[in-house]
Amino acid sequence: MSRKSPSALPDFESALAELERIVERMESGEQTLEEALAAFQRGVELTRACQKGLKEAEQRVEKLVREGNEFRTEPLADDDAPPGD
Repeated sequence: MSRKSPSALPDFESALAELERIVERMESGEQTLEEALAAFQRGVELTRACQKGLKEAEQRVEKLVREGNEFRTEPLADDDAPPGD
């Protein structure tokens, strides 16, 4: 049985929950400077993992298009992007 290292990055929901716990601990002001710095570093790692997860999800988003009585999926167009981008 393998154990994850403490710096292993969890899935998006777990990372977000851990970030919330880190913020609560940091806001409590009951950590030493070293603990706060370690928590901040972990928070940065988790934030980057969440951003990556969101970007990947955004790239996979598809919209459902109805054609007659059938449905098919196609990539979601970025209607907000300026022409030529």
